[in-house]
Amino acid sequence: MLKFVLRKLLYGVLVLLGVVMVIFFLFNVLPGDPAKLTLGQRADVASLENVRKELHLDQPLPVQFLLYLNDLSPVAVHEKDFIATNLHAIQLFSVGEQSAFVIKTPYLRRSYQGKKDVWEILMEALPGTLVLALAAMIFATVVGIGLGILSAVKQNTWMDTSAVFASVVGISAPSFFTGIVLAYLFGYVLTGYTGLHMTGSLFDIDPFHGRILNLKNLILPAITLGIRPLAIIVQLTRGAMLDVLTQDYIRTAQAKGLKRNVVLFRHALRNALNPVITAITGWFAELLAGAFFVEYIFGWKGIGKVTVDALEKFDFPVVMGAVLVTAAVFVLINMLADIIYSIIDPRIAIK
Repeated sequence: MLKFVLRKLLYGVLVLLGVVMVIFFLFNVLPGDPAKLTLGQRADVASLENVRKELHLDQPLPVQFLLYLNDLSPVAVHEKDFIATNLHAIQLFSVGEQSAFVIKTPYLRRSYQGKKDVWEILMEALPGTLVLALAAMIFATVVGIGLGILSAVKQNTWMDTSAVFASVVGISAPSFFTGIVLAYLFGYVLTGYTGLHMTGSLFDIDPFHGRILNLKNLILPAITLGIRPLAIIVQLTRGAMLDVLTQDYIRTAQAKGLKRNVVLFRHALRNALNPVITAITGWFAELLAGAFFVEYIFGWKGIGKVTVDALEKFDFPVVMGAVLVTAAVFVLINMLADIIYSIIDPRIAIK
């Protein structure tokens, strides 16, 4: 088991290293001077040179990449003045008179536009994305399993046909199109009946009471984001239930006179949920990345909206940091899922 976990950790680190390489070289070949983006087009030459030196733009590209890796690494060497002003770090020991070896949170550098630490920007936005993805996954799981069971039990009826047709439509429709339709219908045309709005975040700002939790704003983006995994879960649950319901032990339980609901939920459903659980864990990781356009459409404050706003302003450190954080969460969730599977079924760890 320990070897399995270490192997998964190594794979995760290699994946993240590959992501770092891709985004670094991609954003460093894009047109535009980061120093001018930081200070503005009217900045004087001396100020531009100082910023280029601070961002290591005066160094060759391979050296810039190594310095970027040093910034991202949780264990790194930095100048003491830089540590005091820029890092959330614990100094371990000095390396010469001006540098020190530290343990720190990854330094994603500073926003070109707001001059704010990118890590702080993303950590403020990450809870919104996690809440949205979790709400979408809960909606998809509860409704998807329910419809899948109904479709299997009512096989070849109009209920079964309707559920399968709806799931096909849900898989086919892209999230950005679904989001626009739902926002327009329920947040604009029918807003007087639904009480919902086209845009809104988890917290509203009241001039007298400050931040106020508003879960109503979560409904439309969560449904939009959850429709595609819901459609997958419906089909997986239906297929698994139809397969399980033909097994001998189900017929034996029915022959013993057990109630239909007991046979269905205690015996059939428990054994049919394995592929569904696999899909749920995989989709939750994908929803974090898929939330980008949904957040932007509904004005939901999360990493997706922050990233799209940063792209519009050519704020590359924020975009690079958002991609890295999203990739790290994606890798972490998949690693945890693999470890949980290996605990449930030790044969997986042997492979």
